Amino acid sequence: MAEPQKPVDLVVVGAGPAGMAAAVTALDGGLRVVLVDAGSAPGGQFWRHPPDHAREALPTDDLHHDLRTYRSLRATLAAHQRTGRLTLLLDHPVWTTARAADGFTVHAVDRGRPPEERAVVLRAPALLVATGAYDRQLPFPGWDLPGVLTAGGLQSLLKGGGVVAGRRVVLGGTGPFLLPVAAALAARGAEVVAVCEAAAPSAWLRHPAPLLRNPAKWAEAAGYAGTLARHRIPVRTRTGIVGAEGEGRVAVVRTAALGADGAPLPGTERRIEADTVGVGWGFVPQLDLLLPLGCDLADAGDGTMAAAVDAGQRTTVPGLYAAGETCGVGGAALALSEGRVAAVSVLTDLSAPGRPGIRPLAAQRRAVARHRAFARALARAHPVPRDWPAWLTDDTTVCRCEEVTAGAVLAARADGSASDHRQVKQLTRAGMGWCQGRMCGPAVHCLVAARAEPYTPAERLIATPVTLGALADSAEPSTGDTPSEPT
Repeated sequence: MAEPQKPVDLVVVGAGPAGMAAAVTALDGGLRVVLVDAGSAPGGQFWRHPPDHAREALPTDDLHHDLRTYRSLRATLAAHQRTGRLTLLLDHPVWTTARAADGFTVHAVDRGRPPEERAVVLRAPALLVATGAYDRQLPFPGWDLPGVLTAGGLQSLLKGGGVVAGRRVVLGGTGPFLLPVAAALAARGAEVVAVCEAAAPSAWLRHPAPLLRNPAKWAEAAGYAGTLARHRIPVRTRTGIVGAEGEGRVAVVRTAALGADGAPLPGTERRIEADTVGVGWGFVPQLDLLLPLGCDLADAGDGTMAAAVDAGQRTTVPGLYAAGETCGVGGAALALSEGRVAAVSVLTDLSAPGRPGIRPLAAQRRAVARHRAFARALARAHPVPRDWPAWLTDDTTVCRCEEVTAGAVLAARADGSASDHRQVKQLTRAGMGWCQGRMCGPAVHCLVAARAEPYTPAERLIATPVTLGALADSAEPSTGDTPSEPT
């Protein structure tokens, strides 16, 4: 049975920079808010920390940026918790959302006391989704060996547990995210043998305006460059990781110079001894909770689709808002501004008496426009190489969960049976495994779809693994219109 709780005005899903900023703005404006996140502490991936009880034993503050903002947001959230206006639900993955007559229903699972799982049902007239993004991966021979991780995974291990995944590390992919990962690994004692960047630095010269309007980005990049120089970490541009070898674990990484289209240049392959590989090709917006609600999507400009929002971060579904990487990947500063703008829209739409004034809102919207322009320039300067499939062999695993090979995917396309990743899933089971296509979906899309068509993830009613017991326990209460949580 469900026990009625105090009614709330807004549920915010995701306690990263966007979600924290949105929750604080809404609370300061007089709303009652539930902030729910799968993590054990607020901060998301950008401000990932060890659990609060382990902070002193595992110090990671030196791996973070803008901790002053983080601490200010946490302090404000804690103050609102004490007044009872904020309900903070950590270790609560949200597995689906649905529209209701009076707003939205949010289904989560309380995993705060493992192995027990309790279903949690939340309802509110307004819902703000700030679930971030996940690493985009491109397969290569040997990428399924132990020791091959995403670049984001390497960083999460460092920030969340102080764990250095290997002793000799090679990083590869594209985009500036490789630089802070390399710097953090080096700061913790790992030997970063090489950073392989597929793009060329000259690509930025074609888009100078966004760089000039964001001097903080230059300063950040210069800091990483200094760290890499001190640790003598080579950055090899126009270079890709095209293979990994080893018995039971990666031992050798194969790299090659890339042509303008991303195909390896003959005679340029190198073999590097390493026990760990980190690869990242940008990020994919996490849309699992938005798709079932029917909101429109828009081309993010980096080969992915993102939530379509107006200038106030409103989606096309009334009462539904989105902020941060769900609207397109653009970094923490952008996410903070979008979260604040979204919360002001909620305050306005719910006619809250304490909503912020026009002047602060205008400044946040200008910040959103400036950072979005930089994100678009970043996507143009660091695209996914067009001919990356030239790295693959027919027996290269593409879907690791279901062990589907590149040959099987290409065969489905060649005989005309499949023209997108959904049809490939039906024919080959690629994307039917534990990760539900998060690892292989973008790659399968690139292999079978038209080159100009951005990747749209499949709609799933269940966004994260959940037990049958929790599903059965999540039935709506028969009475009451307030958010509810089982006893």
